[in-house]
Amino acid sequence: MTDCDIAIIGAGPAGTVAAKCLCDAGLTVIVLEAQTFPRFVIGESLLPHCMNVLERAGLLDAVEKAGFQHKNGAVFERGSLYQSIDFRENFEDTGWGTTFQVQRSRFDHILAQTTIDAGVDIRFGHKVTDAVLRDGDCTLDYENDAGQTGRIRSTFVLDASGYGRVLPRMLGIIKSSQSTERRALFTHLRDQISDPDYDREKILITVHPVRPEIWYWLIPFSDGTSSVGVIYPDQDPEFDGLDDQAIFDRLIGDTGLGPLLAKAEPTRPLNAIAGYSAQSDTLFGDGYVLLGNSAGFLDPVFSSGVTIAMHSAELAAKVLIARHTGQAVDWDADYAIPLNRGVETFRSYVDAWYDGRLQTIIFNQPDDDTKLKRMVVSILAGYAWNLDNPLVSKTDRYLEMLHDLCDPS
Repeated sequence: MTDCDIAIIGAGPAGTVAAKCLCDAGLTVIVLEAQTFPRFVIGESLLPHCMNVLERAGLLDAVEKAGFQHKNGAVFERGSLYQSIDFRENFEDTGWGTTFQVQRSRFDHILAQTTIDAGVDIRFGHKVTDAVLRDGDCTLDYENDAGQTGRIRSTFVLDASGYGRVLPRMLGIIKSSQSTERRALFTHLRDQISDPDYDREKILITVHPVRPEIWYWLIPFSDGTSSVGVIYPDQDPEFDGLDDQAIFDRLIGDTGLGPLLAKAEPTRPLNAIAGYSAQSDTLFGDGYVLLGNSAGFLDPVFSSGVTIAMHSAELAAKVLIARHTGQAVDWDADYAIPLNRGVETFRSYVDAWYDGRLQTIIFNQPDDDTKLKRMVVSILAGYAWNLDNPLVSKTDRYLEMLHDLCDPS
């Protein structure tokens, strides 16, 4: 006997998208979420591809009614260099060209509540303490906020625990995905930006004027607040002896963000995350599959985290629904390989950002509307799985070609 068809660890975007899709297909689902919602988390600038997944999962209507900040693109700045990118000018024949910038506490809570309303059993404050995984007969032990313990049984488990990486930690399959560890400092501000040229409908990505490996995000929200963060090399000797606030203030002051945020007031304490980039040795095993950040996280520079999470959730749900209807499935061919196509495209872009090639492409691309430019915009809009786009099917080759075309030297 089982308590449900599918058990899911985590009620973030990956967990709720998967749960909603499975529930709509007639499967019973229990979600165990360690935290109580709403709760703070970053990853606040969505990509247009997310909208397609939310729409298919029946979650978009609730998001559209929430009044989040509309987003139609990104602005990149480095010193006097400036490039504005409109996601609507992409390579796709169909699909969204706009999206939202969201406070994740509200966004995730809305997705979870809509999923509960659809019939999914989400149990907040339930931390998974042990797992026995065998396809067709899985058990998850948990402890809730009241200290009570229990166990649920299911035929299969989806791990959507995000940075918690519950199953990868239990199974010992986590490894660092980059040689250079990076650190993030971030906060929320009441930004009080009065600059008439500032576009609240775009995320602002600023590059340090001297050290291009250091970059910043400014994500405006619809209530006049913003998420502000900086990424820099962890253990950088330049900042020895400085506390986080001193590092943050110094780095912000090195760029145009200083005067732009001169009147800003913090609305929450400064936070830090280090060693966030990791991946798992495998995406699936006997009785389980990993979704989103639980499987691995690349880097926040292109806001790909939530996009990969949602895409992986929809893909895994399709495989489980097919299996539930009696079809033969292959988790490698039907899930891991197709998911990794897009992940590797994003990975190539992240690598090209930090080695300077992509920054050259972005800041020196032609102003005219070319097919190549639309291909680049599609990737930045999250469409990293469209094999009709040569920048997906032949990513590294086309990145090199674009770099050669855009390199002013």
